[in-house]
Amino acid sequence: MSTKPEFYTNEIVIPEGVTINKDQNLITATGTNGKVQKDFTKIPAVIDISNEKITIRSYGNRKSDFALVNTVHSLIRNMIKGSTTGFTYKLKIVFAHFPISVKIKGHEVFIENFFGERSARVSKILGKETKVTVQGDDILITGPNIEHVSQTAANIESSTRIKNKDSRVFLDGVYIYSKA
Repeated sequence: MSTKPEFYTNEIVIPEGVTINKDQNLITATGTNGKVQKDFTKIPAVIDISNEKITIRSYGNRKSDFALVNTVHSLIRNMIKGSTTGFTYKLKIVFAHFPISVKIKGHEVFIENFFGERSARVSKILGKETKVTVQGDDILITGPNIEHVSQTAANIESSTRIKNKDSRVFLDGVYIYSKA
């Protein structure tokens, strides 16, 4: 008869140049590329920060508790990676019928002349530190928070979705082609 452990733990070593702060359940990772915050209030796990190490411990020993600890582990790892190197998504502007123009105004991306439409399609840029630049037929989205960068890319891609037409023929749009 085997005995299961009372709880599951996972550890992350904090690299040099990164500071991790915990204020109740709000964890902040600060590095050379910026600052990333995430609220872990609704996650049932214990997160302890001490001596250049982050320890994540579950409350139980079920499979779902193990999975939750590993999810928190990857979220904190992404926060550390974002605060040091950042994330970059590249999108390609593709058109065959009408030339598409993309403009950035404030925290919004305007996609103009999509299929000859008179009104621009608008998508939001999430996060204050997320930067969007247009370079020819490419759109570069960079920032320290992977959730904001990826959701901004998804917003731009989904704003050019074509309805009621054959998607094999009408390939115009903005598509994600690189994640780094």
